[in-house]
Amino acid sequence: MEKKTNSTLIITTLVCLMPMLLALALYDKLPAQIAVHFDAMGEPDNYLPKALAVFGLPAFLAAINLFTHFMLDHDPRRENASASMKLIGKWAVPLISVIVMPVTLFMAMGAEIPITMLVTALVGVLLVVCGNYLPKCRRNYTVGIKLPWTLDSDENWNKTHRFAGPVWVVGGILFIATAFFDTLYAGLGVITVMVALPAVYSYSVYRKQSRSK
Repeated sequence: MEKKTNSTLIITTLVCLMPMLLALALYDKLPAQIAVHFDAMGEPDNYLPKALAVFGLPAFLAAINLFTHFMLDHDPRRENASASMKLIGKWAVPLISVIVMPVTLFMAMGAEIPITMLVTALVGVLLVVCGNYLPKCRRNYTVGIKLPWTLDSDENWNKTHRFAGPVWVVGGILFIATAFFDTLYAGLGVITVMVALPAVYSYSVYRKQSRSK
């Protein structure tokens, strides 16, 4: 098991760094300043020097990947976390790296890519996938909806995650739909509902448990 974990860590870290190869091939064609952040309308609002953008960002994502693996593999209740959710958690950052970094480089070279639409759709797909596996996740400290009431009770945790699963699937689909509208508020509204509904439900379960005691 430990050998498999180590191999996954090595592979995902290398995947995070893969965009550096593309950056080396395109380096002479890239501008001195590269846009690394975009507003809700897809307009660049923050830049980094070329070397820092093409090499620093993949290295930063690789560091986040290492931290994610450490947290998932050292959770005291890690055996309770859904294997699928852990797999998603371990591959989310590498996926972001190999999609977003090349898009960033091509946009720096003048390619017209709807970055906001792309990122929104990607996040929506991730939410749908997570929602599908949330009900299968047992109580742990790393993966799932970690509220005081869910962490304190297996019953509350299980009920909350069974409730949240369909909410996240529907919310993820709606979030993907917002990618085709030029508005930030629709997406924020969807995320707010996805967070608020399970939290309110979890608290209501906690109150019922408290009264029954």
